[in-house]
Formats: sequence, structure tokens, C-alpha cells
Amino acid sequence: MDLVGASLVLILLSPVLIVAALAVKIQDGGPILYRRRCVGCHGEYDAFKLRSMRVDADRYLEDHPELKAEFQQNYKLNDDPRTTPVGAFLRKTSIDELPQLINVLRGEMSLVGPRMITRPELEKYGDKSGALLTVKPGMTGYWQVAGRQEVGYGDRVEMDMYYIKHWSLGLDFQILFKTPWKVLKREGAL
Repeated sequence: MDLVGASLVLILLSPVLIVAALAVKIQDGGPILYRRRCVGCHGEYDAFKLRSMRVDADRYLEDHPELKAEFQQNYKLNDDPRTTPVGAFLRKTSIDELPQLINVLRGEMSLVGPRMITRPELEKYGDKSGALLTVKPGMTGYWQVAGRQEVGYGDRVEMDMYYIKHWSLGLDFQILFKTPWKVLKREGAL
């Protein structure tokens, strides 16, 4: 399902991906892709995203300790000052996530699964981290359709655990069906 689904979506949305990639490049001349180092059931991998932040985003965070402290709480910032104008649009429409289809084709991710996380985020899962690492992270998942950016990190952990405990093909299809509607309605998008 992952290989066929990811291939079809990549083919169908390739014009959108090409235009978005050009917009990122034209905006500031920086790299098109951002590689986020994540952990999954097969170890660490680079999750691909269209770059939505300034080229110096990491340094900016280091230079602003109050923002860094907020980021370390939930691994996100509301009204993130590092986001570019093009990046804000890409995030609201979730177009920035489309390169993860390559991660699905490479077997590092699934179309549906728990949210991809970094190694430092794994600590937030505590004794549940072992369960999280038994399944591939997903491009979309229960958290994305049930809470998205509107819930705290603890709730995200519980939603990921709910998905793992209750996984079924039917649940995956429900999540896949709900995802486009959540994206189009821009519910919970940053």
C-alpha cells in the first residue's frame, strides 16, 4: 500500500512539488530541501521536507534563548519568526511534507503512522519510546487528524500510543481519508 500510494501521489502532485521547490529557491537562493534527522523502527534517517525556514534558522534559535526554551517544550513554535513567507504557505497547506513520499518509497516511513520525531524528542515518550520504535513513522497519522498543532506534546504521545495499540488497515484508511480534509480546512496548521 505504501509503495503504490506514495508512487501515485508523487506522480499526481509532482507539478505542485516542482512549483513549490522553485518558489523556495527563488525566495532566497538557499537549499530547497531540509533534512530533519529522525528516528524510526530501522534506526536514524533523514526525513525530507521543503525548506520553510530561513537558511540560518538553527543559529537564530541559538541567538534567542527564550525561543529555544519554548521550542524545547513542544518542539514547535507558534508564530515562528524563522518561517519564510513562502514557508508559511507551504506549512499551512502541508506541501512542505510532500518530499517525505521519497522516505516512504525508501522504506523509512509509511503513509500512516506515528509522527516522525528526532532523537531528543524520544525522551518525551519516556517508557513508551520502545513501543514507538516498533512501527514506521507516518507522513500522516492519528495525531495529525485528531489534534494536529492544537494539542500539547503529552497528548501527542498518547495519540501515537493509541494508534499503535489500535492499528488496523481500517484505521489507516480512515486517517488517509481525513487527512486531505484537515489540510484543506487548514485545521491546526502552523
